[in-house]
Formats: sequence, structure tokens, C-alpha cells
Amino acid sequence: MSINVKNIHKRFDEFTALDDISLDFPSGELVALLGPSGCGKTTLLRIIAGLEQADLGDIILDGENASNTHVRDRQVGFVFQHYALFKHMTIFDNVAFGLRMKPKAQRPSESKIREKVFSLLQLVQLDWLADRFPAQLSGGQRQRIALARALAVEPRVLLLDEPFGALDAKVRKELRRWLRKLHDELHITSIFVTHDQEEALEVADRVVLMDHGKVEQVGTPEAVYNHPQTPFVYSFLGSVNVFHGRAEQEHLQVGNEQLRHHNDSYGHAQDVFAFARPHELKIVENNHHEGVSARISRVLSFGIETKVELDGLNGTHYEVHLSQQQRQDQPLHIGQEVKLVPSALALFPKEIETLRLSEQQG
Repeated sequence: MSINVKNIHKRFDEFTALDDISLDFPSGELVALLGPSGCGKTTLLRIIAGLEQADLGDIILDGENASNTHVRDRQVGFVFQHYALFKHMTIFDNVAFGLRMKPKAQRPSESKIREKVFSLLQLVQLDWLADRFPAQLSGGQRQRIALARALAVEPRVLLLDEPFGALDAKVRKELRRWLRKLHDELHITSIFVTHDQEEALEVADRVVLMDHGKVEQVGTPEAVYNHPQTPFVYSFLGSVNVFHGRAEQEHLQVGNEQLRHHNDSYGHAQDVFAFARPHELKIVENNHHEGVSARISRVLSFGIETKVELDGLNGTHYEVHLSQQQRQDQPLHIGQEVKLVPSALALFPKEIETLRLSEQQG
């Protein structure tokens, strides 16, 4: 089922949670709503589900306006962060609950319910736990049962609100892979909320990045990570180094020092934010003719790369990632004074970002 969100506005007293949000979710797609706490992603999910009412705008489900449709009639499955399983019921009864609550004319027979429940428990690979109670399961197992319960009523849309937020890192990673595999088997239109960028990039077909109630960028994981369209997206996705300076022609003036950039849009001087990923910075000797001065504060060498943390002379923090070969070829020590030279810089005019932030806060 396709979902179209049209010009959704939502305020809570003086706080604007959603500010004119319009999005399309094609049928069968798995989409992540990604952003910091308070950006509006959970509010949007709840409005799609019918658990919240928008002040303005429409929710279109499969071409029909469902803005005033009751939550029980939207055929939406909702999975919460904290499972919301009934503690006094067995796992079997938890999954069967939605089927048994259907109107009598639509309710399957007990034999059909039993067949359906065990089919779902097999799908989430937990049929052997049917007679246990939620307290006897691990967090990861309980979340899979919560998903099975949501699927029991055969929803046309599956909505997940921070589904793995209460789990430890190892279990989260396992369940991410499992959810992606399950989606590829079922092809239910699914939207999940997360503030975990790695989770969104690993699992989703598309990512919707949100901040201050607005959509910042929509695209595939590769597109939003490799081609950020705003300073927020650049800074939110992955580690990034920020330089504040003045761009003119091919140079960026950072204090009394210069960096070279390759953006043709700066024929006249302009104040900018400049971004470089940790792997896009090179550490050179302090007497190099260009670069930004910094002092090495920490060297972390494990796994396939070395992370070097540095302090700029103006208090700015920088991070550089080196391959193990680069680390071996370039001896580094704490307290060493060096310069940082970027291989690539992404520039954003400061006045445009300042205007955008003032509009969000106005």
C-alpha cells in the first residue's frame, strides 16, 4: 500500500512538531525516518497510524484520504520501542490477541488462529517459545514477538517506532539484518523511526532526514551519505570535520591559514561552513605551506584503521582516519603539532543556513 503525506502541520502548544511535511512512500518500500530527538519523526509516524491528529494536511492511503479514518480501520501494524506485550499472556496468546479481537463476522476460527499464529512464530523463528511468557524471553526475542503480533492482523502498512532502541548494540545489529531479510520476504510497506544513523543506512531502501519539524533530505542511503544537501545532513550522518572560513575563488581562508577547495561557485568572497569527512583529511608536517594547524591529542589504533583526534588552535576538535599502512608510514605522537589538508571540501554559504535556522525557530 502506498502512503502520501500532504502538507502536514502539527503543533503542541507553542512547539511546532511538524512544519508542512509532504512525503511519498511507494508500496513495498522500507523507509527510515531519521533525525535527532524532538525533530518530529515519531509524531509523523503516529499521525500516519492515526494515533495523533494533524492540525492541517492529509494522509492518503492507497489513493484514499484516511485523515479522519479511525486507527482500527487503517489496517496499520504498529511496533513500539518497549514491546508492549501483555505480561500475563503466553507468547501464543499475545500474537493471537489481534485476531481474537476482530468483530465476530471477521474473526477466524480458533483452528485458523492457531495455524496463523504458529506460521508467524515460525516466520520470526520463535515457534518453540509459544507457551512461554514475555518475562522469560530476551529483549530481542520480545521485539520479534511484538513484530509477529503486529503482522497477525495482516496490516497493509507496518510502522515501527525505535523498534530496537531498548536493546544492546550486538542484539540491535542482529535484528537489523533480520528485519531487512523479513521485509524482503513480505514486501509490506514499512516505515521505521530511528535516531541511529547506522541503523537507517543499513536497513532502509530510502532515508528521510528530519530536523526541527522539517524534511532536510530524502534519498537512498548512498545518496544522503555521499551527497548531503544541507549542513545538518552533513554533520548528522557520520563523523565530520567543520571549518569556518571565508571562501574566494579556489581558496578557503580559515583565520590566518588557507585551504584549497574545488568549488566553482565562489568568485567573490563569502563566509561558509566547510565540511570534510575524517578520511578526507591528510596530516602533514607543521611547516607545510597550506593547511590548518592542530595538535594531536589522541591516537586510537585498532581494527582496520587508526583514529587520530586533534585539537585546533582555536579550540576546534578534528578527527582523521588513517589506514594501518598510512599509520605505519607516518609516525604520530600525542602533543605533536601538525597541519590538516583536506582532499575534498563541501562548502555551504553561512547566510543561507542562518536564514534557514531563523525560519525554523521563528
